[in-house]
Amino acid sequence: AAIVPVWQSPFMSSASAPLSAPATRDARTIGLIGLAHGTSHFHHMLLPPLFPVFIREFGVSYAELGLLMTVFFTISGIGQALAGFLVDRVGARPVLFGAVGCFVAACVAAGLAQGYHGLMLAAALAGLGNAPFHPADFTILNKRVSSARLGHAFSVHGITGNLGWAAAPVFLIGLHEWTGHWRLAYGVAALVGLTVLAILWWGREALDDRAGSRSLHASAHPSSSLSPAPAEHPLAFLALPSVWLCFSFFFWTTSALAAIQSFASPALHHLYGLPLSITAFVVTGYMLCGALGMVLGGFLVNRVERLERTIAAAMALAALLLLVVGTGWAPGPVAAALTALAGFGTGLAGPSRDMLIKRAAPPGATGRVYGTVYSGLDLGFAVAAPVFGALLDRGLHARIFDGAALALGLGIASATVVGWLMVKPERKRAQSIQA
Repeated sequence: AAIVPVWQSPFMSSASAPLSAPATRDARTIGLIGLAHGTSHFHHMLLPPLFPVFIREFGVSYAELGLLMTVFFTISGIGQALAGFLVDRVGARPVLFGAVGCFVAACVAAGLAQGYHGLMLAAALAGLGNAPFHPADFTILNKRVSSARLGHAFSVHGITGNLGWAAAPVFLIGLHEWTGHWRLAYGVAALVGLTVLAILWWGREALDDRAGSRSLHASAHPSSSLSPAPAEHPLAFLALPSVWLCFSFFFWTTSALAAIQSFASPALHHLYGLPLSITAFVVTGYMLCGALGMVLGGFLVNRVERLERTIAAAMALAALLLLVVGTGWAPGPVAAALTALAGFGTGLAGPSRDMLIKRAAPPGATGRVYGTVYSGLDLGFAVAAPVFGALLDRGLHARIFDGAALALGLGIASATVVGWLMVKPERKRAQSIQA
């Protein structure tokens, strides 16, 4: 029997891509998935940039507008867990196409909205479109991209998501201010979605996870077809502690992101007296630093055996910087810079995080695992926003940064236990082989 390296999980899927493959083929798959992921994050922000317009046009309150995002993340979170089963059953590619189509429909609904109910429909469609993205994206990447470049694939995936978040406000607000017609902005956004769908259709061969797992894996693991793994119940993966620990990891880290993304700007304004015109750019800086961290994190994935240690070190750095900001000791501009720099730590951990989940996925359950685990992201956004908002309403501005640091610390604990659970059986196997 072949000796399994210490770093390789006993749960690693037999449908993984081969160790090596043409770079151009990998690059095409990575680029198309990156484009799709950036599109999904763009639609996270489909409605919020124009909230002031909706208040003026429809006379709605901020509480009602906040409910729109609750609807988005609730549908996305529940749908994400269910979409993983759909991806494993019918394949990731058709599900991905359908998701982008939902985004186009959401843009049309927003542009035609005549009141609050029309905006609610747009939020629901956008949430439905967002639901399948992580199980579909990661299933395709894990099955199509060679192992040597998978870390870079995860890095690109995270970077394009950050860029999608950053692009939506500039795109929608810019078009509205340029043309004076907010409905036109959503019409153009729908055309962008149709263009992305056309590009994905044009490159559909590079997104075929069924063909990838059959043709590519066969040459890398010729014996797999001779001794197939016994069939398991579709819900068997839910009994794995590593799955729920990964879920909790996403919940806590997303809670920290929600705090920074939504409330860092007003908290810095009140704590340090910085003008909102400056603090508004802190979130952009956080996202850009996160993108830079993801670039470096993509190189570390294939060079580090214990991924949870990379995650812990990177996120501990981010938590420390946020705690310093929360003390109020630093000069205002320095505090703003430290908040933005904290994004580097969370970005650095991103590719290792996604690889850790891959190693925790049982054979044939990639979509289900990613769908379940990433639903923790939606839950984190849905729960953390009102909690941190309440802290801000009570004047506890420093607690925004302290709470985000605490959430990152809990995320570190989850990742550490996952790594321990995965290394323990490998050590036993290595000892038995030596014996």
